[in-house]
Amino acid sequence: MRKIPDKTIPYLAASLLSFLVLAVYGQVANHAFINFDDQQYVYENRHVLKGLSREGILWSLTSFNLSNWHPLTWVSHMADVEFFGLKAGSHHLVNVLFHLVNSLFLFSLLRRMTGALWRSAFVAALFAVHPLHVESVAWVSERKDVLSTLFFFLAIGAYLRYVRTPNFGRYVLVAACFALGLLCKPMLVTLPFVLLLLDWWPLERFKGEGSSGSISPANLSRLVLEKVPLLALSVISCVVTYTAQASGGSVSSLERIPPGLRFSNAFVSYVVYLVKTIWPARLAVFYPHPAIFHAGVPVWQLSGSVLLLAAVSCLTLWERNRRPFLTVGWLWYLGTLIPVIGLVQVGEQGFADRYTYIPSIGIYVAIAWGMYDSLRNWRFQRHALWALGVTAVLALSVASWNQTRHWRDSLSLHTHTLRVTNNNWKAWNGLGNAYLDTGQYQKAIDDFGEALRIKPDYPEAWNNLGTVNGLLGKDQQAITCFRIALRVKPDFVDALYNLGTAYGRMGQHRQAAVYFREAIRFRPDYVPAWVNLSIAHLLQGERGMAIEICERLRYIDPASAEELYRQIQVTN
Repeated sequence: MRKIPDKTIPYLAASLLSFLVLAVYGQVANHAFINFDDQQYVYENRHVLKGLSREGILWSLTSFNLSNWHPLTWVSHMADVEFFGLKAGSHHLVNVLFHLVNSLFLFSLLRRMTGALWRSAFVAALFAVHPLHVESVAWVSERKDVLSTLFFFLAIGAYLRYVRTPNFGRYVLVAACFALGLLCKPMLVTLPFVLLLLDWWPLERFKGEGSSGSISPANLSRLVLEKVPLLALSVISCVVTYTAQASGGSVSSLERIPPGLRFSNAFVSYVVYLVKTIWPARLAVFYPHPAIFHAGVPVWQLSGSVLLLAAVSCLTLWERNRRPFLTVGWLWYLGTLIPVIGLVQVGEQGFADRYTYIPSIGIYVAIAWGMYDSLRNWRFQRHALWALGVTAVLALSVASWNQTRHWRDSLSLHTHTLRVTNNNWKAWNGLGNAYLDTGQYQKAIDDFGEALRIKPDYPEAWNNLGTVNGLLGKDQQAITCFRIALRVKPDFVDALYNLGTAYGRMGQHRQAAVYFREAIRFRPDYVPAWVNLSIAHLLQGERGMAIEICERLRYIDPASAEELYRQIQVTN
């Protein structure tokens, strides 16, 4: 049998990686959008629906929409609409393409840094097919994960060129890639820390000349100072992100989730992610935070988590000289999770699979190099590593393929989530919306009711319940639901708009106009509210006011204003 040429092996490994990604995720070509954020990111976002436009790009740069500032992510969604329209499968496949490129980049970068081809390929394969990453790849709204990681790897690649031949131009390229990554998702703020870890191992830039494994304080100081401009970008991104999330009401107050509970949940989450990395079962799109039910973290979970994290940390630090890959992999995992571990709580989730997309790489590296090192003196090392590696990759591929199937549509996703989690009000609400979209109103009512049984102060479910009642002609019941939603969340724009439409259907146009104006006050670019406000005045015989509102709408959405003006003319 002819031996495969050495130069061909990296291309063979890359081809196998590509095959694995496409085999697992190719099915998303037939998947639909999900009613969990996809509507806000794509199919109901008027800026994205216009495709690539000057107005849309300007909006992406100036908007804190969805309590985030990630203009490059918005532009990528606009580009999808520009080229594919609303064909959901194509949007999904773009995510898959980014994930494929990321997997290949990871393989290439590790190989360049370590010279270890098959260990690098194994890490890249784990990254490519691990079920924890399904959420980042199979969910269109998580474009920010796969896109930001592409720039994360590009920044590392540029850094390797800079390390080889340091100069200002190459450093600027590192900073540029980093900045572009931050414009996709601010979780990349830990990149300077990651580069410092890579300086330790495998680049070994900490060592002084002629020293045998010892750290040179002078080198360490120089390397830290080298990262200061990148740290400045991280600080700017943190400030902008916090401002965006606070302005959108996404940051939970210390009264709602006290510091003690935040730290407790953070420690437990670190261990949960570890467990799910080793045994990826019962994965869900949303895991409720214990604070939502005024519950604390059980003492045994907290103490066990703290002890485990402390033990692993001590072990890896003890081995820092003999096995630096363990220390670097572990610190990579701990450090890159800090922005999303919940110390600054954003949203109502306790943890999320998507947060492991970059952090898990550290664990994969520790496993790959740790296994190789542990078996290095065994004569069957090669056979054992191949058997273990192939078995793990195949098993994870099958698990990921099955997990990806649950993302084929909203009904499937939320049904699965309810099977693997408890008291999940968001999943019940999502399932109700799926039935609402298909006209199964009684099932929708039942599911919204179940969400409210779990969380009676859930404004989205009250709003959705009001919507169903409105569709059934029960406007008075609908108004009651909308008012309850607004008692919980006074700036709930959708509930204000729906309340206005309910009064409009009942012929109370003056009252309807009050709520349309209130919706506009909280969201000045809310086009449907402007349109209905104009119509409400028109139906009250106030044609001049209707035309004035139409003229003001021209500055927000000229096309909608033109259509509204024609409607006013016809009514006259």
